[in-house]
Amino acid sequence: MKYIAAALAFATAVAGHGYVNNATIGNKAYTFYQPYQDPYTSPVPQRISREIQGNGPVQDVTSADLQCGGYTEGGIVGSKPAALHAEVAAGSEVDLYWTLWPDSHVGPTVTYMAKCPDAGCNNYMPNNTAVWFKVQQTGRTGTSNTWGATPLMKAGGVVTYTVPSCIPSGNYLVRHEIIALHAAYSYPGAQFYPGCHQLKVTGGGSKTPTGLVAFPGAYKGTDAGITYDAYKAQTYTVPGPALFTC
Repeated sequence: MKYIAAALAFATAVAGHGYVNNATIGNKAYTFYQPYQDPYTSPVPQRISREIQGNGPVQDVTSADLQCGGYTEGGIVGSKPAALHAEVAAGSEVDLYWTLWPDSHVGPTVTYMAKCPDAGCNNYMPNNTAVWFKVQQTGRTGTSNTWGATPLMKAGGVVTYTVPSCIPSGNYLVRHEIIALHAAYSYPGAQFYPGCHQLKVTGGGSKTPTGLVAFPGAYKGTDAGITYDAYKAQTYTVPGPALFTC
């Protein structure tokens, strides 16, 4: 009972709104890290996704938790590597399925990748190094109420990104997030929901990605895409670097 009580207390402390529950990568289904189940399962399941500490947001753009999740306020600074990699061919699409997202939490979806050492991502932490390049972003459609997160507000909603066909084969860490903007009219207010998973990319090319950024470091509280009034009919600029393309 004490373990259940502890889990419920922690869930309350980080009460929030969602995370990637599972994915289809290379035509194979993967269950991602389950923050309210995996820590209390013996043995702890091995995953391709790094640990997150619940379904709550990160709001400090200078926090280590912005990279792949964490709960610094509770003594857990950032995340840590996962045990496994998912194999996928360069040029393939990856489908990410979130838990049901609340209607009020409008905002963009954004995805980055970072090259890991040849030995793999399972012992790799990027820390504050500029290694991330952007591979997907979906913001606001004009001045409408349709956002990148909108499809996730219905059961079965999915975010899809494409592994660039031109990047070299090897191991990659993928950082994917929703930025919820319902309270972003001043900073801190935007809510970041990041998570990371690990890939082994095959059949790649020879182009070195450019526009590399660090997390934390890529975002500032004053960025137009972070301090933003989502209730006004105005265009939106997704924060971070330009999309990397082949």
